[in-house]
Amino acid sequence: MPELVFFSGTMDCGKSTLALQIEHNRSARGLAGVIFTRNDRAGEGKLSSRLGLVTEAVEAEDGKDLYAYLVDHLSQGGRADYVIADEAQFLAPEQIDQLARVVDDLGLDVFAFGITTDFRSKLFPGSQRLVELADRIEVLQVEALCWCGARATHNARTIDGEMVVEGAQVVVGDVNQSAGEVGYEVLCRRHHRRRMTAATARAAALSPDVLPVSPS
Repeated sequence: MPELVFFSGTMDCGKSTLALQIEHNRSARGLAGVIFTRNDRAGEGKLSSRLGLVTEAVEAEDGKDLYAYLVDHLSQGGRADYVIADEAQFLAPEQIDQLARVVDDLGLDVFAFGITTDFRSKLFPGSQRLVELADRIEVLQVEALCWCGARATHNARTIDGEMVVEGAQVVVGDVNQSAGEVGYEVLCRRHHRRRMTAATARAAALSPDVLPVSPS
């Protein structure tokens, strides 16, 4: 039976790499897929991983009906044996409903990849709808690590290495951004609660206020 599968995890856990691997494995067996993405780091209409792999995709912009796109694609003689949706957290809830309809009405497997919560630990609307509708949810087993070495479970937004908790839910950025740019860092829950990034931890360790003082 076809399924809507949601592969979830933090940033840096290999979601896009797995999406590309699924695409490679199926295309190597003669199958043809349609790939949707949104706000990929490589630009519009791209699916890329941090390992440097990239492939063409269909940009799922606001208002795009994904079900109608596939029906039109098939009606014009195109082929689709499966669907991949990367950066699915950025999709609108109604677009997730459309992907579920692709499974139910067109009989295609849909593999959706995305992070579950934003930099404030709040559910993305697209991810929330996936949790509600998916036939199966897979938490990726390639664990991203916090700077302290613990398993990273939360995504933090940073500016100049400092964690920020205000702003729009969607601001495109990446890990390892240069100073002054919006960046992201994965943290364990404890350090996300304390708003302690790798940069602020280093600054605290170097501060004279926390260095041992020799007795006079």
